[in-house]
Amino acid sequence: MLMMLADYLTQFDSGFGVLRYITLRAILAVLTALLISFLVGPAMIRRLTAYKVGQTVRDDGPQSHLKKAGTPTMGGALILVAVAISTLLWADLSNRYVWIVLLTTLSFGLIGMYDDYRKLVLKDSRGLPGRWKYFWQSLFGGAAAYVLYTTAVVPAETQLILPFFKDVLIDLGPLFMVLTYFVIVGSSNAVNLTDGLDGLAILPTVLVAGALGIFAYASGHAQIANYLFIPNLQGVGEVAIFCGALVGAGLGFLWFNAYPAMVFMGDVGSLALGAALGVVAVVVRQEVVLFIMGGIFVMETLSVIMQVASFKLTGKRIFRMAPIHHHFELKGWPEPRVIVRFWIITVILVLVGLASLKVR
Repeated sequence: MLMMLADYLTQFDSGFGVLRYITLRAILAVLTALLISFLVGPAMIRRLTAYKVGQTVRDDGPQSHLKKAGTPTMGGALILVAVAISTLLWADLSNRYVWIVLLTTLSFGLIGMYDDYRKLVLKDSRGLPGRWKYFWQSLFGGAAAYVLYTTAVVPAETQLILPFFKDVLIDLGPLFMVLTYFVIVGSSNAVNLTDGLDGLAILPTVLVAGALGIFAYASGHAQIANYLFIPNLQGVGEVAIFCGALVGAGLGFLWFNAYPAMVFMGDVGSLALGAALGVVAVVVRQEVVLFIMGGIFVMETLSVIMQVASFKLTGKRIFRMAPIHHHFELKGWPEPRVIVRFWIITVILVLVGLASLKVR
């Protein structure tokens, strides 16, 4: 929005042309989303507290979690508001990628919001039944996959890129839609499973989003893309603005979500953030790199799958409790230790993912 205004004003003063630079607008998107979070956050927490939209805690989990009962939830709406406003202000709204990633994120946020509403306001412990949650995730994830496939202009937009190999491009054809669907829906559910401790999910999301923003900028810049031996995708650089907004909103939310949390993001946040990472990874053609950088999300998901499979097949559990962050808690790790160590692992994995840009 402001970019279009700046383009108009350049006829009066060429200085406004500085807003054409993606790097500057990405930084402004970070700061704008961060400021919105700081300004809106306290009022939102007070409103959620007044409406008694509080967290319910399972009594079979770590006993330290019992004191969290009643902590305001659905704070993920703060993230979505900050991301949406910041993106709309600083991104080029004529860019199709911007709308695809933003609308996909918000649609998954609506699923999570309705789930939270049923659980916390209507006091329905089931929330949105699993089959319906998966149905709507599939619908929105499939819609994003279809739009990306049918609007692709160059072959690279639907090819699978393998990191650390400069000449390996696999033509997927219609299978691109299948891959995209699983990446978006899988990433959404993975972040949802990880969101079990104060700040555990949000900082890895911020780190991965920031790294994906670098991939977006590099892919959208012809000279940098050629230098790094990655496909140059015209227009995809604008996704860096969205990633910047996600980073700023995530850091702003972490201000209130850090241990001990003043607010939880709820499904409205976790489902949306996971979908955001998934759709951005697809747009910048780095699904495999997302798998690497989001290793914590992968580990959390695999721990649940392994636990369920083992119990159904043998009647025995592999972990004391799944997802795996609860396993470490029940082993005696204090919650802050689990959180910070998972953050450190994410930093390492993100650096490995970024290294794939050059090691080809």
